[in-house]
Amino acid sequence: MSSLKILNVGCAIALWLVLTTSLFLSQLPPPPSKATTSSTILVPCLLFFNNLNIFIAMCEICLGMNIGYIQRDYLNLRETYKGNEWDACVAYLTMPLTIGQLFDSKVWSRMWSTYSLYDPSYQNRESFGFFIDFGNGMSTIPPSLLINVAIVWPDKVSPLWVGCIGLAMYWQVMYGTIIYLLSFVYNRRYVGKSMLEVCLFVGFSNSLWMIFPPMGMHACVCILRDGSMDVFRRGA
Repeated sequence: MSSLKILNVGCAIALWLVLTTSLFLSQLPPPPSKATTSSTILVPCLLFFNNLNIFIAMCEICLGMNIGYIQRDYLNLRETYKGNEWDACVAYLTMPLTIGQLFDSKVWSRMWSTYSLYDPSYQNRESFGFFIDFGNGMSTIPPSLLINVAIVWPDKVSPLWVGCIGLAMYWQVMYGTIIYLLSFVYNRRYVGKSMLEVCLFVGFSNSLWMIFPPMGMHACVCILRDGSMDVFRRGA
């Protein structure tokens, strides 16, 4: 049974997002009659992003713990897919997984050796990209869970703690992403890759950490202003 390949990497990621986000959404109380469109949109967006961030944070921990494996795998992938990096991305996302492999850190470490085909700094333990992501992985899971709890069970947590910690986390991940992208462009790591590939694999994936965090920062400012989690029920 353990050798039965039931999912691929892309489907496993999608399944994580659907299950975790649905789990928290199912625990929400009915919205008040005066709930605004902004609050209706804010809650699922933040739950989706927080759960995505938790998943990526676990992968970032794998990045730090398995950097030696990532360096070796990167060299193999570079030799195999030289000039066809996009094929390596597709091969990774469609790689079949057994149940056991879902919990294998090397499977998720390969995310970084594949990404390194576009940005070799991720297989370099001395680079900013490596350390900012490893650091985010080690530090952002508890805050993400805290905000999820605040959304679903607002009476269980302190608005002061949620507002301060959430504001710090959302700023941290957004600022780190901005600096990383500036470093990517400044060092011309896009050279030799098609614009479409760079936009899809580097631009789109990182843009999520610039689109959703401002929503989280807005929510945290409202929490600190109001001294409550009402922003999740009625909007700003």
